[in-house]
Amino acid sequence: MADTPSRPGSPASHDTDLIIVGGGPAGCAAARMAAGVGMRSVLIEPDTLCRNLYRIGALNNVLGGHTAGPALADAITAELRSTELCRPELGRHVVELRAGDDHVAVTLDTGAHLTAPYAVVATGVGPLQPRDVPWITAPSGLVLPPLWQAGADDAEGRTLLVLGGDRLIGTFLRAHPDTDVRLLVAYPAADAYKTEEIRGDLRVTLLPVEHLTLRLSGGGAASADVVSQGGARRPVTADAAYLSIGNAPTAPPGDLVRGADGYCPPADQHPRVIVAGDLRSARFQRIMTAMGSGSEAALRAYYAARDLPSAPG
Repeated sequence: MADTPSRPGSPASHDTDLIIVGGGPAGCAAARMAAGVGMRSVLIEPDTLCRNLYRIGALNNVLGGHTAGPALADAITAELRSTELCRPELGRHVVELRAGDDHVAVTLDTGAHLTAPYAVVATGVGPLQPRDVPWITAPSGLVLPPLWQAGADDAEGRTLLVLGGDRLIGTFLRAHPDTDVRLLVAYPAADAYKTEEIRGDLRVTLLPVEHLTLRLSGGGAASADVVSQGGARRPVTADAAYLSIGNAPTAPPGDLVRGADGYCPPADQHPRVIVAGDLRSARFQRIMTAMGSGSEAALRAYYAARDLPSAPG
């Protein structure tokens, strides 16, 4: 990678003008904006571009007429692949990110090194597991899939135990409006406000809990002992268990400043490291906010590289 030619006017020691870590909506938006102002970028993504979007069956809050995640993901991916100034590095992990006085350096899982004057980090979040919350007791090492990964075939004619009341339950129900499924949604008191949008769906049974002890059979069937918020105990059985607990940040190791909640506040970072998308905070995790922050991050790098104010008059 170190042999990549430099753009005229950029330091010869840098491989590119901008490193982008993460290929979701925020990272892709950063790459498009960077190209629009003439900046080369390398976008590093361990999976496929917009991989999570492909698993979201219904959208109701994005511009452009897209009502399903796969269609939006296809559109974004096509644009990125036609962006000549962006070089995607797919199937690669950043194992270390370091920020210096005049550059940012990343190390990939292949051992390769890459440098640029600035980096946009948009690695997003991943699903919390039962071990991450105090109100669930589950087998050691258990890893469950999030509900948004379930398709119609996983749900039709089945009862699913959903752990947590996070808002993606509503996304699942909108994506499968005609699927004959029963959702047993077990959630702590802190998630009560998140369940408002699903209370009217006849396929949902809400189970406010103080604590839940989960067991899985070899075939994936789930059973649980539930202690309600009033102290009553009851058994629950289901064909399978899924997660809707929430998310945790997935920032790469190195010189990123993390808050107490694990997120990376943009204002706390090194001047050459710009955080975008869901990694910034748990409060604004939406596709539209991710795209906007990715675009803004690329412009920040553009202005900073030229010693221009961020809002030129």
